[in-house]
Amino acid sequence: MARITIIGGGVIGLSIAFECRKRGHEITLVEAQQCGGQASGAAAGMLAPYSEIEEDPDDFFRLCQRSLQIFPKWQEEVKRHSDIDFEYNESGSLYCIYHEADRLSLETKQAWQQKFHVKSKLLTAEEVREKEPELSEDVVAALWCPEESHIYAPGYVAALLQACHNLGVRIIENAGEAKLENGSVVTKDERIESEEVVLAAGAWSMYWENELGCSLPIFPIRGQICAYEAPVLNHIIFTSQGYLVAKANGSVVAGASEDIADFDTNVTDHGIGRLEKWSKKVMPVLDKMEPFHKWAGLRPATQDGFPLIGRVVEKPGIILATGHYRNGILLSPITAKIVADEIDQIPQQIAIGQFRPNRFQSI
Repeated sequence: MARITIIGGGVIGLSIAFECRKRGHEITLVEAQQCGGQASGAAAGMLAPYSEIEEDPDDFFRLCQRSLQIFPKWQEEVKRHSDIDFEYNESGSLYCIYHEADRLSLETKQAWQQKFHVKSKLLTAEEVREKEPELSEDVVAALWCPEESHIYAPGYVAALLQACHNLGVRIIENAGEAKLENGSVVTKDERIESEEVVLAAGAWSMYWENELGCSLPIFPIRGQICAYEAPVLNHIIFTSQGYLVAKANGSVVAGASEDIADFDTNVTDHGIGRLEKWSKKVMPVLDKMEPFHKWAGLRPATQDGFPLIGRVVEKPGIILATGHYRNGILLSPITAKIVADEIDQIPQQIAIGQFRPNRFQSI
């Protein structure tokens, strides 16, 4: 059994704490403010790598696909250990196009995805509206991916937190800025001794560059989202401009407008206005509606777009699990298992070399 300190109480930090505690390790989780209060709680909760990854497959696609595959069992474990139910909807998705010229891109995507046993089907305009009558008549075709899902992010994060409590994870909230001193994590109130330290602080991980002696090119991207009280959709709806996803509480979430705004989480007229204009084009019934809720979260983006997962070569006993950008919810179970396997010295079952922290030049 190892003593492990996890810095960061978002979905990644909580998932790692949950997995490591299940394996018998002694876990302390340190969160500067409130657990799940940043990017995790603001996410739309989509588990949709087939729709969101446009390029040819690489190790990142395989990472996302594997996490989607293990999510059904993972969310059942979270529910069982927390005794909290939360929305997990295996709705499938429709990636819609408005121009015949875009059909080739859907066919190309479907062709390479089929090599990885992805279930999908190209639908005609008529077939699309059979599945989703509220969509615009301007939609000419769609790629249907029945395996994609979505989750209610605030409920999921709350259940992870409770599961960690129930399993005996020590959770320190409102800890302020933590520091690393001689292998120990130091908060404003105490020094925490441990054999392993996991940094899962999202966009705030950038502030650990000097302490770890390695480059952490992570920066916050503000993602703005809004929600309508609208007729329920049966699937996640994607276009090249954004997504719509219906939740069990009767809302339809529209996202996401992205911009660089440092650590500012305020919404803007420009960002939300773009979402309103786009969403009403996709779903005309929204035309006379106003969003009842508008919010933003900070997504931790890296220089090359891939997360940082693995040991820091320059600092023995330090593991990074950060920089997941807009895929933190989706990648939470696979990241937790990779980190736990790293601690338990179990050979990785999936290629993670592309995500190793030492791929960036040392300071």
